[in-house]
Amino acid sequence: MTAPLISLCMIAKNEAEQIPLALQSVLPSVDEIIVVDTGSTDGTPDLCRSFGATVVDHPWEGSFAQARNRGLEHATGKWILWMDADEELDADDQKKLRSLVEASDAAALSLKLIHYFGPSKDTLRPHLAHRCPQVRLFRNQKGFHFVRSIHEGLQTTESGLLDPPIPLLPVQIHHYGYMDDAFSSKAKSARNKHYLLQEKAQGDYDPWCDYHLAAEVYREGKWEEAFSLVNLSMEGFLTRQQIPPSLLYKLKYEILFHHGSMRGAWPGIERAIQLYPTYVDLHFYKGVFLLEHGFYPEAVKALEQCLYLGEDQWEHLSLRGVGSFRAYSALARCMEKMGKPNDARVYSQHAAASTAFFSPNRLLEQEVTR
Repeated sequence: MTAPLISLCMIAKNEAEQIPLALQSVLPSVDEIIVVDTGSTDGTPDLCRSFGATVVDHPWEGSFAQARNRGLEHATGKWILWMDADEELDADDQKKLRSLVEASDAAALSLKLIHYFGPSKDTLRPHLAHRCPQVRLFRNQKGFHFVRSIHEGLQTTESGLLDPPIPLLPVQIHHYGYMDDAFSSKAKSARNKHYLLQEKAQGDYDPWCDYHLAAEVYREGKWEEAFSLVNLSMEGFLTRQQIPPSLLYKLKYEILFHHGSMRGAWPGIERAIQLYPTYVDLHFYKGVFLLEHGFYPEAVKALEQCLYLGEDQWEHLSLRGVGSFRAYSALARCMEKMGKPNDARVYSQHAAASTAFFSPNRLLEQEVTR
């Protein structure tokens, strides 16, 4: 018998409210569904079985990687697609995913992840989102497995953590788990910090641990603690003779801007841009820094570079709009400061039009950096 092409592997606990949408979204794309249930009491296993899923009972052992690896043991497809219960495969991409996978000779493939933020999915504003590539497909029985108890990463037996570049498919997954209502209802922050602090207590821990801790306390508005942690993470990578990943720099300058300490961003942000010249978010932060400090012509140049890079950069974690409506809005402010009301009006019109591309019939938010 020919092996199935794609197996979906998912872990779940008490996801009855949202897992049906996740499973429905992948039915046209996958051949089998493996759900590892870690102790649901709300009927999640029966819901999954109604979609034809194989449900594997696995008592929670304090490790997301262990639970995910348990699912891999049961998958029979040539490829593994892994998702979470609070995600959905884009409706327009469901059918083409199979043909793209069949045509690939790669060992692993990335998909386009859209991470929404804001109050709730019911009041979703599509322009309030971050986007990034992430490895979500890999060949089965080739040594791939997950590591780390939380914020687990994919690793291969032969070469360790996967190194870029990995082919990126034009397929989107929408993630709703970090919207305010979902994040608070599941007490994710306390849970995440608990496991991260456990990992950190083990001694020679992965520098990603400090980054993820920084992200947690940043969400709580603890700017100074977050800044210290992201710098610790950078030091950890440098100690290992690795260039700190680009999203560490993004978080560092977000913290400085939200804390009102933008002077601390200079001249470091220039060095960060030298490391990651196509990272549109860094150019945007530079433009806002220059704008806030009265360097208007220089700000215009930086913000025009954002428009040049645009919204189709998928190399880094990026805030939606920094290559379009957020840059236009900041340029409008520059023109106002420079006494050019007509130019300001034109940029504002461009900002409104490009916002409507993501969120029709909604007014542009006035705040540029959030």
